Amino acid sequence: MSKHLTSNQVLGEIGETAARLRFLQIGFQFDTRSRLEAGIDAIAEVMDQGRPLARMIAVQVKAKDSGKYASEDDTGFTYLLRAEDVEYWRPSNLPVIIVLYRKSDESFYWQELPTGLQAGERKLNFLKSRDILNFDARDRLAALTVPKAGFGYYVPPLGGGEEAIVNIVPIVLPKKIFVATTPYNARKAISELDGVEGRRYDWTIKGGEFWSFHDPRDHCTRTIVEMDTVEELDVAELAFTDDLDQHNNFSYLLRKTLLHQVQGDLFWRKEEKLLHFRAEAENTPRTFYYMSSKNKAEADVVSVNWSKKEQGKVGFVRHHAFIPRFECLGNEWFLVINPTYFFTTNGFLPHSYPGALLAGKKRLDNAASVRGQVIMWHRYLTEGQNGATGLFSQDTSIERLLKFGDLPVVALETKVPDDLWGASKVVEDAPDMSGSQASLLL
Repeated sequence: MSKHLTSNQVLGEIGETAARLRFLQIGFQFDTRSRLEAGIDAIAEVMDQGRPLARMIAVQVKAKDSGKYASEDDTGFTYLLRAEDVEYWRPSNLPVIIVLYRKSDESFYWQELPTGLQAGERKLNFLKSRDILNFDARDRLAALTVPKAGFGYYVPPLGGGEEAIVNIVPIVLPKKIFVATTPYNARKAISELDGVEGRRYDWTIKGGEFWSFHDPRDHCTRTIVEMDTVEELDVAELAFTDDLDQHNNFSYLLRKTLLHQVQGDLFWRKEEKLLHFRAEAENTPRTFYYMSSKNKAEADVVSVNWSKKEQGKVGFVRHHAFIPRFECLGNEWFLVINPTYFFTTNGFLPHSYPGALLAGKKRLDNAASVRGQVIMWHRYLTEGQNGATGLFSQDTSIERLLKFGDLPVVALETKVPDDLWGASKVVEDAPDMSGSQASLLL
């Protein structure tokens, strides 16, 4: 009796051959294993422009001739793994991916098998926009091979370079700082100034000592200091001290001074420790027009999002925000800008469930949008400096004691791929990304 190859055997061989060609097109090596394989068809080696990197990925190819996958539609489908395959892959010391190949439309999709996958967790959900196996997937594939243990790790993207901005802004400090003795603590001093015309809170009091960048003798703060004790010191005497308490007090003074000079546009949320753009009226959007590095740009810094469940009802209002942090590096102070969002019900009342809205928005953000937000905040903080015309409605009567330098730029050898930010996931009432921020690059 003559030997006979089944159609499944032939299809499996076609699938492996097609997968090998696809990995070679991506730029990776692809070495098939012997006929004794029990659940790993091949080993793919990551290469960067033809240079092997000795980073390996175990590949299992599942081929089908035609027909739909389970629950398949235009956006995705599900795939059920075999229990025995899951048991085989679980102890692997290499990242394991499954590649699905369909001969009828020459489609390839892939996913990594999650670490610690159990026999009962056999269903994989595929997103067609995210999980297609093509050249754009190479950075996600390469990222699988980097150990994720320890305090942190760096996944180097493959290919050409770009310039990256760093979200720390140099602070141009005032030349002088004023120190005085006070009989008040901070709480009593605030109470003393309450209701006073021109009151200001850009000062600190600790241990009976008052610090500010403004001369208290010329402002309402003269009522909370002992006037004959006011001293004018060089700012470096307190800005770069080795005394930890004085260092922390100076950092706090920087924050209080920043809050004072942006109070017309931004609101400080003490619990969340963030600044967000104020709404000008209930359920009313607000737009910030400014210059990016090359072009005119705009950002909807307060945006009204309508409910998808109840027509004509506002679901939430999203405010652009950032968490400010002050750091001293060497002999220079910096403002660290961590972009985020704040959510209200109408522009003023905090939303009851901001966590889900924030998580949904963060999932939609990519590298370009975060970069754009950092640039926007820098433009806001520096507008009007050195006599330039401001592009926003800051209160010009407020003295801007803190000024800011340019954003540092770092030349990267390789581009940062959006794939490494994770896939976008749509959540109910999630804000859209139809604004212009995503294109604001230096």
